[in-house]
Amino acid sequence: MAGETNGPIDAYVALNLVKGIGPRLQTILLERFGSPETVLRASDAELSSVPGIGKKIIDALRHDDHRDMARRELADCEANDLSVITHDCQDYPPLLRQIPDPPLVLYCRGRIEPRDQLAVAIVGSRNCTLYGRRMAEQFAGGLARAGITVISGLARGIDAVAHRAALQAGGRTIAVCASGLLKMYPPEHTNFALEIAQQGAVISESPLLRSASRGLFPQRNRIVSGMCLGVIVIEASRTSGTLHTARHAMEQGREIFAVPGPLDSRESEGCHQLIRDGVQLVRGVDDVLEGLGPLMQPVQMQYTPPAARRQSTAEPAPQSTQTVEVQVPRQLNLSDQQTQILNLITNDPILVDTIIEQSGIEASRVLSTLTILQMKKLVERLPGNQVVRSRFL
Repeated sequence: MAGETNGPIDAYVALNLVKGIGPRLQTILLERFGSPETVLRASDAELSSVPGIGKKIIDALRHDDHRDMARRELADCEANDLSVITHDCQDYPPLLRQIPDPPLVLYCRGRIEPRDQLAVAIVGSRNCTLYGRRMAEQFAGGLARAGITVISGLARGIDAVAHRAALQAGGRTIAVCASGLLKMYPPEHTNFALEIAQQGAVISESPLLRSASRGLFPQRNRIVSGMCLGVIVIEASRTSGTLHTARHAMEQGREIFAVPGPLDSRESEGCHQLIRDGVQLVRGVDDVLEGLGPLMQPVQMQYTPPAARRQSTAEPAPQSTQTVEVQVPRQLNLSDQQTQILNLITNDPILVDTIIEQSGIEASRVLSTLTILQMKKLVERLPGNQVVRSRFL
């Protein structure tokens, strides 16, 4: 039910259940006391010395038996086939661990996998136009076919379209909810969430029965951006909550991409503002892959070459996929031959003659391909006719 953790899981869940202690205070308390277990055992005097902790929160800690509440919460998780991932679990998303005030606990239906480090968020208007729907379908479907996990917030509009397009493309998608997983919002997406969990995961930091409220959505948005390498904004008005996700992404050092819309469309005013402020305009999946930075660690994944990815008919045939080690997303934008040769190059120097021999490709084509890979900053030339994976990924 839960990943491996360095402390009692019920202590994590218990601290997460305390009313008035949100992500910021959780982080402050952990920095002061070291673990949820120690926080729960702290005296009133020790707690009151922490900035932001007043009598109301101390009373809340003392009034309820949060450890007992946590055990009931964990029993409900087990009964509903949900897992709990705490901040120090091995399977806690590495990218999310980097952000300010990361979630102490993630409730999860489905499974988060290592390849989900290769993820892009797609967010946008709840009141999307037909144009916005078409763009969300194109970006989400194309990214999913390339092996990118699509992350969004399960809201109506662009979020739902992105999740659906990723599923239809046979890819992975992760939905981040503001409400608890047993209090799904919007309620009409309850069955949709079960579909998503079959090909990805539905997650939330909120306790299972917490209802959605206005203040939870900005908190949710920091997780959406925190779990990905980049955020694509498709249709956002000037006052859209989607722009909060973009701001979180900026603060977290994530790439931000904006899809332009008709100049007279109110639903695209926010996107045009982002573009005017220097956010990268993207025309398609290839632009996104070129703009993403390196992964924290290489990911083994099934990869669909661009030729198969761009087919306008049915999904690519199974034989068109390859297993590759991805260190930087722009690798997914290479031709079949470029991918084949790059896969022969590691972090250790290798002779060009060895690459020619192992590839079985004509020497002149190998040399020209290596030049392209060098221009794309994926490989480096070394003395002695050797090459190595680039250190500047």
